[in-house]
Amino acid sequence: MTTSSPIDLQVQDGIAVLALNRPEVRNAMDDAMRVVLIEALDQVARDSAIKALVLTGHGKAFCAGGDIRAMQQRAQAPAGEVAFNGWARQQRTHHAVSLLHALPKPTIAAVNGPSTGLGADIAMCCDFVMASTGASFAWNYVLRGLIPDGGGMYFLPRRVGLVRAKDLIYSGRTIQAEEALAIGVADRVCAPENLLADARAWAAELGRGSGAALALSKSILDKSFELSAEEVFAQGSQAQAICYTTAEHQASIAAFLNKGKA
Repeated sequence: MTTSSPIDLQVQDGIAVLALNRPEVRNAMDDAMRVVLIEALDQVARDSAIKALVLTGHGKAFCAGGDIRAMQQRAQAPAGEVAFNGWARQQRTHHAVSLLHALPKPTIAAVNGPSTGLGADIAMCCDFVMASTGASFAWNYVLRGLIPDGGGMYFLPRRVGLVRAKDLIYSGRTIQAEEALAIGVADRVCAPENLLADARAWAAELGRGSGAALALSKSILDKSFELSAEEVFAQGSQAQAICYTTAEHQASIAAFLNKGKA
């Protein structure tokens, strides 16, 4: 991907860094960015050499949410087309969010600045959130007459609990990095100049295990709140049977036995 793309994807030492790249509009997401984001996430998912993903933003913001100009254009469509156009746009948004959430590798949102609306939702659908001390989060949809449409009503309660999620969504207030860490919106906070280095190091740590075991574990963990214990056990049994056949598992057994002989 070129730097002129709305998405900048760089891969080094098995870690993909995907940066939202519209800094002139605080990385607000328009239809073109959604399309390229979907392509980039699909590329990361398919590349077995990539062990983990760091998602961040270029410039001063992580993501300002949906592009207001696109919202204006949507509202100016003929009355008979507004609803269906909106539905189609939501389908693309949900496809991008679902790809990120279900990515079969560890994901970290490295939130470098303001993360608002859809931007905050996207951060929440990553496995982990590392925030710069200059980061902030706001689910300000209701202040624009909207509801969280990027997965916030699913992901946020699972991070902070239902009551806190309601407070953040109903009020639309902005929280800074310190409060985000205290209530569970963020998992770690670091200095701005260390954000990407620290996120990459964490991603390398998370992605060093078996790719198959990580992907299978994530696929079950992400559904565990909706499943019964018996269903989790059943899916775990099937996943473990797959793990028994992987090259990583066989190599680990051989390495352990050879170490014992030595």
